[in-house]
Amino acid sequence: MASLRSPSRSAAASPIPRPSFDADLLKNYTKALLSTTLQTAAWPDAKDRDKVKGWMKEIGERVKTRMLEIRPTGFKYIVMTQINENLGQGGRADMVCHWEDSDIVVQEMFSNDSLICICVAFAIRTM
Repeated sequence: MASLRSPSRSAAASPIPRPSFDADLLKNYTKALLSTTLQTAAWPDAKDRDKVKGWMKEIGERVKTRMLEIRPTGFKYIVMTQINENLGQGGRADMVCHWEDSDIVVQEMFSNDSLICICVAFAIRTM
């Protein structure tokens, strides 16, 4: 009996070359962005927590805009940004991508004496 499973996208023969995403360009950009945006930032008082939401929104939007500049078509983009107060706790951010060769994940972490920021960006091929 023949298999009912479809061939994976990576196994399907295609005469059109598949687009690729330059993860190194995005990683360098994200590292510089986090540093310049948050270098002198301090964790705000409880009454000013909207400042953290603003930083996360700005970082996420700028990373997504950079992703569209690097490769405007052929990928879907997901950007997650998290900022926490740095209370001296240990922290670690690891992500591994086990998809197709053309799909990528870029992660970058920034910390200063007051806060810790983790930004994770995914580029998932749609074509």
